[in-house]
Amino acid sequence: MNQPVATLAKLRSVELRTSAASESADFYENVWGLSVVERGSEGAWLRGAGDEHHVLQLTAAEQNGLGRITFAVRTPAEVDEAARRLGSRGVPIVAGPGPTGEIAAGYGVSFVDPEGRVIQLLAAAYAVTTMHRSDAVPVGVTHVVLNTVDIDAAVAFYTDVLGMRVSDWSEHQMAFLRCNSDHHSIAFNQAEWTAINHVAYEMPSVDHFMRGIGRLRHHGVVPMWGPGRHGPGDNTFSYFADPAGLVCEYTSGIAQVEEDRWLCRVWRRVPELSDTWGTAGPPSAEVRSHMAGVPDDGPFAGRADLRVSADR
Repeated sequence: MNQPVATLAKLRSVELRTSAASESADFYENVWGLSVVERGSEGAWLRGAGDEHHVLQLTAAEQNGLGRITFAVRTPAEVDEAARRLGSRGVPIVAGPGPTGEIAAGYGVSFVDPEGRVIQLLAAAYAVTTMHRSDAVPVGVTHVVLNTVDIDAAVAFYTDVLGMRVSDWSEHQMAFLRCNSDHHSIAFNQAEWTAINHVAYEMPSVDHFMRGIGRLRHHGVVPMWGPGRHGPGDNTFSYFADPAGLVCEYTSGIAQVEEDRWLCRVWRRVPELSDTWGTAGPPSAEVRSHMAGVPDDGPFAGRADLRVSADR
């Protein structure tokens, strides 16, 4: 049996391709609560209150989509070994291994998954000083939900190749995968096409979570769904749309997994488990439409040499 290519430490950052780059940068800085690290005509990099150099990269594009998901690994040597193992499995590498030359520096390798998503494994990136956390601003990115046309193949790739573990299922519609003690850092949703579903940002506490929602309301931005608390993951949720229509979530209190004691379960898809508080009701047609996104074959769509079989 093949070993995973690396041991993922955490989710570092997400790059979004956005049709409203300037407006979205304004929104995430002035309304959502992130801080701009760098900004130019082609996009922006924004940080949270934690120590990651940036947690969100916005890249101008004609159509919304996922640019890249970046995970932390501990050392450059692990990046080199990951690249070797990816190569032996026939997984297409699109950058590295080596110094990235990017704004956060670091040593990384990037590859594509079976549905064309770009995943980066990154070590030795710049860190920043943690901000004072009394303000109701996100610490960082805590999870990404991805729409997939084949949930079993997606789960197989991310568990076999990346060593992630399945924490729970929501029937056969969603799978929640972890790379550390957080209940999930990636979740897959069975859908008609491949797309980004939403990006979730961690608030330090329920109080920060509610005050953040209050700040958005002050700016005239109301939740599409929430506030509530999910069954799978036990985390609070409130979903919003950014200026490009991409879905962003405030969340807090994600369940912590003790590896030797956790039992994966299959949750029923019923309103009382989708929202255990009973405050949000079922998701509306509006939020479902935004979460469905638009078909996205990834930034390397059309490159036959950059496709990987799901059974690698």
